[in-house]
Amino acid sequence: MIIEKDVPIEMSDGSVLYANVFRPEAAGTWPVVMAFGVYGKDVHFADGWPAQWKRLNEIYPGLCQDGSTGKHLVWEAADPERWVPDGFVIVIVDGRGSGRSPGYLDVFSPRETRDYHECIEWAGTTTWSNGKVGLLGVSYLAIKQWQVAALRPPHLAAIVPWEGASNYYRDSIRHGGILSNGFRATWWPKQVLSSQNGNAETTHRDRETGLHTNGNSLSADMLAGSRSDCPRDMLEHPLYDAWAQDRAPRLERIEVPVLSAANWGGPANHLRGNVEGYLGAGSKEKWLFAHIGTHYESFYLPHYVAIQKRFLNHYLRGEENGWEFEPRVQLEVRRPDGTATTRHEHEWPLARTEWTRFYLDAASATMGTEPSDAEGSATYEAMKDSISFSTAPFESDTEFTGPASLRLWVSSSTSDLDVFAVLRVFDPDGQEVTFIGAHEPVPMALGWLRASHRKTSAELSHPYRPWHTHDEVWKLTPGEAVALDVEIWPTSMVFPKGWRLVLTLQGHDFIVVPPGRMRHDHPLDRPADEFGGANTVFTGGDKASYLLMPLVPARTD
Repeated sequence: MIIEKDVPIEMSDGSVLYANVFRPEAAGTWPVVMAFGVYGKDVHFADGWPAQWKRLNEIYPGLCQDGSTGKHLVWEAADPERWVPDGFVIVIVDGRGSGRSPGYLDVFSPRETRDYHECIEWAGTTTWSNGKVGLLGVSYLAIKQWQVAALRPPHLAAIVPWEGASNYYRDSIRHGGILSNGFRATWWPKQVLSSQNGNAETTHRDRETGLHTNGNSLSADMLAGSRSDCPRDMLEHPLYDAWAQDRAPRLERIEVPVLSAANWGGPANHLRGNVEGYLGAGSKEKWLFAHIGTHYESFYLPHYVAIQKRFLNHYLRGEENGWEFEPRVQLEVRRPDGTATTRHEHEWPLARTEWTRFYLDAASATMGTEPSDAEGSATYEAMKDSISFSTAPFESDTEFTGPASLRLWVSSSTSDLDVFAVLRVFDPDGQEVTFIGAHEPVPMALGWLRASHRKTSAELSHPYRPWHTHDEVWKLTPGEAVALDVEIWPTSMVFPKGWRLVLTLQGHDFIVVPPGRMRHDHPLDRPADEFGGANTVFTGGDKASYLLMPLVPARTD
């Protein structure tokens, strides 16, 4: 293949971004598969993410064999050696202010998204392009796909957002209105600032050229003045204000075909976005796939690469491969032993779902399908304690697949409280089972809500998925009970006979293995004098609290 490094792409404001282009040696025009990010197009996967590289090679020993040397692999982007021989052009762009591209680094910003639009149009009109551009990538490279597709670049033909949030505020940085600071605290310096254009302190070098991956060096003052402050921005925008809305695509404007790939094990980043992106996209041709495993493995495994190629061959090349007949929803339905069975469906949520209420009982610490007139309550210290409610052992194999929600009557000794809701899986011996997650071991599902953000939209809410407006702050009156509708992110699990579902409620993060990456513990967002009070949950009677679960009966077809 022909490899071109640092290909300049001029933006409408005169700035220049740089891309690496990998294309077939043969003459002709080819469909383009593009990725756009801020992690450095010249930083090899193994150099920037050695632990993940080691793990991926353990999972897939053929990663650097079976047709690829792996020498061009970069984090969360397609392997050129596996795509170019099949007649694709791979283009990987350093976003403004990152890697080799100079400028002001402002992650997920409207200017960055406009840059992506212009890169797509450049790629769609080059001499080696057939005029059709598809987008492919994981995480940041997926989030940008949702954003730019809503701008409708004329040469954009299809997108494959693989584990990528579609709403920066709701999916990534403010879960239920609570600041998710743990991941960003490491992500920002380690993954973003290390590849800021002009950062001479990075250890990254281009393996092929030996050159610095970040371009010409800048002073510390110049570097600081050439970037936004992502952690501070997150902290200073607690509501869904204009700043947050500027980073949220209008999903209904997306018209191109979409293959949205979600990970059940990503319950604090991306999972919700892939599902909501699929539901909200205006595209007539769209698919939702849900898989298991780590954040990065599925994207590179042969089975999933074949799916990506089949989708993009159909929409970028016009290949008649039957893709249009694929079931629109394809789910890997999980079991507690870590396995999953792929099942084809036709809609989301599943039409045959039996929405089942499990009423909480504070006196017995249980939850069952029959409501009770007996009123009760349970109190816990927000920052250190928790309370749990268990179903009876299931009498037969029982599947829950879909979104869930929690109607919760609560009060606090202070003026606000945060709800951390956890769905957990227990075997007949009382041992909890956790699962391989996108970033770390995880429980079955998670949900969050800040009580002062309890306002919902009647137009956008469903009983199984409340939609919080996050546009007003409704403080609590200490000791006064209010009703909350807590969104619990989508999940899938088949409970074997004799196993139990447990709901745990607490006022702090549920962490399977400390210290946990997806933490919500910033002292300025969660001051102890306001969020460290005594929280009370009410059950039964006029204050019946219940968990709404997506019970899925076996199919008869």
